[in-house]
Formats: sequence, C-alpha cells, structure tokens
Amino acid sequence: MRHTRIAIALAATSLTLGGCAALGLGERTATTDGAARDGESWLLVQQGQATPSPSVTMGTPSPTPEVSLSVPTPDPRCTKLWPRTDPALIPVRVTPGAGSLRVDWPTQFNSNYRVAAVPQKLVKGPQPQPVWQEVAPGSGCAVSTTVTGLTPGAAYIIWLDAPNTGHRLDGTRNLYSGRSGVVYPK
Repeated sequence: MRHTRIAIALAATSLTLGGCAALGLGERTATTDGAARDGESWLLVQQGQATPSPSVTMGTPSPTPEVSLSVPTPDPRCTKLWPRTDPALIPVRVTPGAGSLRVDWPTQFNSNYRVAAVPQKLVKGPQPQPVWQEVAPGSGCAVSTTVTGLTPGAAYIIWLDAPNTGHRLDGTRNLYSGRSGVVYPK
C-alpha cells in the first residue's frame, strides 16, 4: 500500500513539473487529412476578418403616451369611467349602505361572476371561508350586486371573480378578478 502511494505521488509530481511532455505526450496538430503530427499544436486557426467595433447609435425621440385616468370598458358605446386599478384587475366601485355594500364593475366578456365581502378583522387560527354570491352575466356596460348581512362599521374588502372571461390570442387570460380597497358598511 505504501509503494502505491509513493508511485501515485511521483506520477502526480512529474505531471505537475513536466506537464504532458513527461509522459511522452507532446503537442500535436490536426492536419488537413485529420492526422496529428508530434511536436505541433492542436490549434487550427483560420484567417478571417475582425469584428467591427461597436458604434453609438441614438434612437429617435417619440412622445410619451398620455396617462389614462380610467380603464376603458370592453364596449366602446359605454361612457362610464372606472377607477384606475392594477392592469391585471377588473376595476371595482363599492358604495356603502346600511349593513351592505353595493358593488359595480364593467361587464367582462359575457362572463358570470362571484362576489365576496371578506372581513378584515384579525382572527386567531384558521381563517373563515369567504361566502361567495353568484351573479349572472351583465347585458349592459356594467354589472352590479349588493352584498348584505354585513356588520356596520366593520372593515371589508370586496373580491370579484369572473371565471369565464376566456383567453386572448396569445393564450393569456382576459381580466378575471378584481378587488376593492378596505370599505366599511354604514
């Protein structure tokens, strides 16, 4: 075992000090016929042209598009303006009532809807499941419903789900959900 360690150490030392030449493996080069010759480099270099240096190109100025104050409705005949929301959310307008919240949103691709008033009171342990209210597809520019049975003065967030809005040509989903900020029934 000791002789094996010494032999391995000597082989490693000779490779380190002499490289491949210590084992008789000299440099070789590939020839046009694919053979290699001793003492030549394996590097095959072909002449070519240098890549041109990069140059600075300036773009042409263009005006910045105007910022929209509202989200357009799917139907161009509709004139109601909706509050600006995250681009992926259906805009929702909530009007507090006595123990209720009236919820309005633009019609989305002839979809049915689900609406839930989610309480914002901190609850220890598992959170209660939201109670969803089913809403039929709208026929006009907007759809509305009223969520009742809410605690006056308590904080809620309205969630909106439009599960059947379909897909765009690129395969992404049309807008299918929305939410309000914190609202308080009267």
